[in-house]
Amino acid sequence: MTDPDRAACEWPTRRDIVRSSGALAFGGFLAGCSGESGQESSVTEGSDMTTATGAGGTETDPATSDGAYSVTMEPVGTVEFETVPEIIAPFTADYIDMLVALGHGDAVQSIWYRGRYKTLHYEELDGVSIDLGRLTQLWNDGISKEPFYEMNADLHLIDPHGLTNWLGAWDQSDLTEIRENVAPFLGNLIFRQTDDWHDYRYYSLYEAFEKVAEMVQERTRFEAIRSIHDELVETVQARLPAPTDRPNAALMFAGEEPEAFTPYRISGNGANKEHFQTLGISDAFADTGVEGYSGSESLDYETLLEIDPDSLLLRYHREGKTREEFENSVLASMKDHEVGSQLRAVQNDMVFRGGPIYAGPLHNLFMIERYAKRYFPEEFTETHLFDRDHLATIITDGRDE
Repeated sequence: MTDPDRAACEWPTRRDIVRSSGALAFGGFLAGCSGESGQESSVTEGSDMTTATGAGGTETDPATSDGAYSVTMEPVGTVEFETVPEIIAPFTADYIDMLVALGHGDAVQSIWYRGRYKTLHYEELDGVSIDLGRLTQLWNDGISKEPFYEMNADLHLIDPHGLTNWLGAWDQSDLTEIRENVAPFLGNLIFRQTDDWHDYRYYSLYEAFEKVAEMVQERTRFEAIRSIHDELVETVQARLPAPTDRPNAALMFAGEEPEAFTPYRISGNGANKEHFQTLGISDAFADTGVEGYSGSESLDYETLLEIDPDSLLLRYHREGKTREEFENSVLASMKDHEVGSQLRAVQNDMVFRGGPIYAGPLHNLFMIERYAKRYFPEEFTETHLFDRDHLATIITDGRDE
């Protein structure tokens, strides 16, 4: 993982556990580590390391007899691991949620912005938690390289294009510096699919989750959680009303006492909308000319009243609110508003929390359940739609019982 021109790999043992190689979509970002013998990786720019593609299209790289293994994920390519990384620096909360689900929450060192990591769902899982206060927040009016040196991570679980193209915080030389002097990058921005610069493969939530499971060698935990997810989806979808009987929804960003709303199209692709699509909730902004978040302007109450959605899903850029807190602040404000109170969603108590922007697999389970019960309360009368204790045991003990 170091520059071949440097005097071999002079890092401590932990620093040698990962190295990346493969052609990157943005070019010139070839990672490799010269061995103690001074030999360089045999991978050349413009080629990827050997990978196997399964029947489902998921690329996997099984471990070798000496315990080494590799993981391939666009846009970076292939990263080789000698052992499971102990210190991991993610960026968005969806990937942190994956690591927590796989029993590796203690390995997490960073997040780009704490306020966008919703953790209330962990309170329902015995023994599952994460200390937000100990995570290094990478965004502080920009992204400095200094925290990356201070964390000294084994792996940056970050789509490098997120730093360059999405946030415009770094350039190619910054990526190269951190990759060569600290650790490789591996990851793919999955929460939305609206960016022109993201011209490489997208991964669904569970495709990305499977890659992370490969990184930390947690196939058993991954399969057990996927089984819970698949069973939940099958159960919920079998009991949904006909499409014509399902309400539409306007997914938007809104403040605590909203006066304007920024639309975020529910019909778009991306991991943070998969739970809505599981429930077949249609987009209230369809055929209205309203664009999604990446290219939209805010809507006022008057414009929203013209559309008058069946339901509202409101996202708020702070730590998560309970339903009671949401009703006492956001919803109370809307009911007191001269125009907002005329919205049928407000009048019919069909205004809900919009869920996290960066939704991982544990978020997804709770969101499917939450919205099934909120949107179709007469059908889904159970207290819970999946077993919390079973899920918690998988996470904490690695046992599927």
